[in-house]
Amino acid sequence: MSPDGASLQISDSKDHFVKDGKPFFYLADTAWLAFANAAIDDWAEYLDYRKAQGFNVLQMIVLPIPHDTSESTIGVLPFKTDSQGTMDFQAINDEYFDRAQTMLEMAIARGFLPVLAPLWCNYVEGSWASRSFEDKVMPLSAVKPYMEYVVDRFSQFDPVYIISGDDDFKSAKAHDYYKTMFDVVKRMSPESLTTMHLTSEIDLPDEWADYSDLDFYMYQSGHRLERQDRPYLHAAAYRGKSIKRPIVNGEPCYEGLGRAGQYGRFSAFDVRKAIWQSLLSGAKAGVTYGAHGIWSWHVKGMGFTGGVWQAKPFDWRSALRFTGAWDAAFARWVFETYDMFDIQPVEAIKNDTAEIRMSVS
Repeated sequence: MSPDGASLQISDSKDHFVKDGKPFFYLADTAWLAFANAAIDDWAEYLDYRKAQGFNVLQMIVLPIPHDTSESTIGVLPFKTDSQGTMDFQAINDEYFDRAQTMLEMAIARGFLPVLAPLWCNYVEGSWASRSFEDKVMPLSAVKPYMEYVVDRFSQFDPVYIISGDDDFKSAKAHDYYKTMFDVVKRMSPESLTTMHLTSEIDLPDEWADYSDLDFYMYQSGHRLERQDRPYLHAAAYRGKSIKRPIVNGEPCYEGLGRAGQYGRFSAFDVRKAIWQSLLSGAKAGVTYGAHGIWSWHVKGMGFTGGVWQAKPFDWRSALRFTGAWDAAFARWVFETYDMFDIQPVEAIKNDTAEIRMSVS
């Protein structure tokens, strides 16, 4: 564990982060499926490039997912399998987690903060994704020992834990999973911050927004072209919650991703717009960037199980060099250079549009 003050903390004002005694701008890249799909040498190349750009946070899913993913060249699963290839959630495969630990060590050595999602929604009974992948649902009885294993192995890296992954919170059964996960994290690693990732269609239900073990709000503004008002609408909704916490847009539109329901792909301009609308509307604790090919760690020639609307991913090396990542890094530079952590949204724009956002110090 890090000494006091070295891990990520919440500011006294409850609206941004502090690390090493200084304001910390959360600039994350979504390397969601790196543990499952990235080769170690490729991971080193990726880390060096993102470090040079100015990123300081990596969002990663601990387990592989069956949907919205690129075919893996690694071939190592986190659990042992039976003769039919079905994973036994009571039989952890240490080889997978040894490899993930090596990748975290490499990231920490370069100054990155890991943000880990132990269970994506397909593993959670009753979630929208579990209905299509019933053989990938983790029994509730396995959640506690699995989480204890994850926290025991990874809390040495002072990660943030994302307790839910892309859920719509429509199932009461899922609540038992998430409460179990919260309990394990706060019992075994109480200094680790926690948040929840959810679909773009909703903001966090009051039950979870008021949950005492939740440390900051994370929303997804999403990938639908006709709903690119969500960067600022969701930010405003979280500002209105009864408990004040830092707010992060944890998944704005991804550069190069297909624009759901429309032709074309999201551009660097689209990403830049979503980032600044989020920051100036109250989600000023930080932002997340995504490149279509990095998040699924796509290797040219391999398959992709995502929807047709997403379009085929770019090879990860091509996606790594998309120009929008520099725009995201520039937002961090502006915030830190001009100490903008005290800005507050105001409604002072005279134009008849909600798209133009304004904050003042």
